[in-house]
Amino acid sequence: MAENVKDLGRSPGTMRTMHEHVPAPKDFGVALIGVPDGSDIELDLRFEAVHEGILVSGTAVVPVRGECGRCLTPIAYDQDVDVQELFYYEDAESFGEEEEEEQRRIERDVIDLEPVLRDAVVTSLPFQPVCREDCEGLCPECGVRLEEDPGHHHEVVDPRWAALAGLTGTAADNEAAKSTESDEREES
Repeated sequence: MAENVKDLGRSPGTMRTMHEHVPAPKDFGVALIGVPDGSDIELDLRFEAVHEGILVSGTAVVPVRGECGRCLTPIAYDQDVDVQELFYYEDAESFGEEEEEEQRRIERDVIDLEPVLRDAVVTSLPFQPVCREDCEGLCPECGVRLEEDPGHHHEVVDPRWAALAGLTGTAADNEAAKSTESDEREES
């Protein structure tokens, strides 16, 4: 997504706008959610010449697709993303080695919009996308959607406590159960 800015020259205040639809590049997202490769990105940008370079600002509307991180239900929506970046002229004075690496440059009157859009879009995506804030997810034992079976649960007994599983209730109940067991054994 390269844009030629030669027409802006180096006259501060010179400006033009861009309203275009461009295809999304590859790997425009994170593991569970992102912008599908080749899908339509709507750009509404303004290019303005300033003393240091060209200021690019505006919005990008991207189609976001993915799946819920809790229940794996498909998620689809359009997202507006704000874009703002200053591209420095090739011969502009650098502000130090650390900042020079972070500065975007105009190379041969062309600026590359892809890294700027990637930074804006990917950082706006949710790290753990959910279909709804109150999504209950899947049962970790069997994979059933908990929303479809609200009372769903599994009785999990730690094998170290399995011998004590029958000793529920009061002490009197436990004594009565023991005497019934011993009576049954005597009769047999």
